[in-house]
Amino acid sequence: MNTLFQPYQFKNLSLRNRVVMAPMCQYSAEDGIANDWHFVHYTSRAIGGVGLVIVEMTNIEPDGRITDNCLGLWNDKQQAALKRIVDAVHQHGAKIGIQIAHAGRKATDAKTPVSASDIAHSERYKTPHALTTEETEAMVQKYKDTAARAVAAGFDTIEIHGAHGYLIHQFQSPSINNRDDKYGQDRSLFGVEVVEAVKSVMPDDMPLLFRTSVYEFAEGGYDLDYGIDMCKRYVEAGVDMLHVSAGGEGTPSKSRFTGAYPGYMLNFARAVKEACDVPVIAVGILDDVSTAEYAVSSGASDLAAIGRALLRDPHWVLNQEQAIDKSARSFIPEQYERGYY
Repeated sequence: MNTLFQPYQFKNLSLRNRVVMAPMCQYSAEDGIANDWHFVHYTSRAIGGVGLVIVEMTNIEPDGRITDNCLGLWNDKQQAALKRIVDAVHQHGAKIGIQIAHAGRKATDAKTPVSASDIAHSERYKTPHALTTEETEAMVQKYKDTAARAVAAGFDTIEIHGAHGYLIHQFQSPSINNRDDKYGQDRSLFGVEVVEAVKSVMPDDMPLLFRTSVYEFAEGGYDLDYGIDMCKRYVEAGVDMLHVSAGGEGTPSKSRFTGAYPGYMLNFARAVKEACDVPVIAVGILDDVSTAEYAVSSGASDLAAIGRALLRDPHWVLNQEQAIDKSARSFIPEQYERGYY
């Protein structure tokens, strides 16, 4: 039986445990460049025992950012700043990935955001420009260029953000994508082309992750079967592991979203794992170690992503392992040993 604090190996990704630091925006960059805040933020979680750190949503172009304070990876300065973080995380025993993305119509600071169609996210958001076929094809190249920079910076894995109402999700969703070109006739096509482009610049033994909203919570949203069909297309295109989430495309309806509770998306993770036959990362209020342990030991997922709990406690892994087994010393840095025994 797999357990949360056991090592995990997949392709060239060798993790000391199955705890993933979920990507969480810090809104603290200037010109898309990671700074000392990001360095301390990510390195401290590596010191705290996390197996895989995933850097927050990092964008492929300036207008792809949610805000002007979000990270980017479209130039050399951004790449150098991220490499400094990569090297430090490695020094402290963790592996590190990066989530590359474009916010699309949710880019709040863009003068004119873009999307699959000219439908605003809500009345509080700007009406986006619907990308032309040629502009959409050019966007695929930008994902590829950013992925190549991520490889050069030394990241252990790359995660494409295809969830939570951002650009790939906007193309995937029938409620958002009303195009009549090839990207409307096949709503998975944009995501498939991004996967293929990113995969083409990655080493063969580096796993490609894809974060997906496998179910939409908004009224009229797509269901789990549709989300799984999209996942299958992305796996066929080259995705090695799916990071299974849901929602983000609009205001949740009471009929489709009954509320968030510990482990509320584990059934989604299990269904995707069984249908797609690839490893999955589970999310959804796994803050309590027993819930995170259940996610892995029950077979619902291969890895457990921890979000807000790691904001509250950089040493969540050290402390939770000790809570389960007082004699455990797997991930405690030598400098901290006297704090534990």
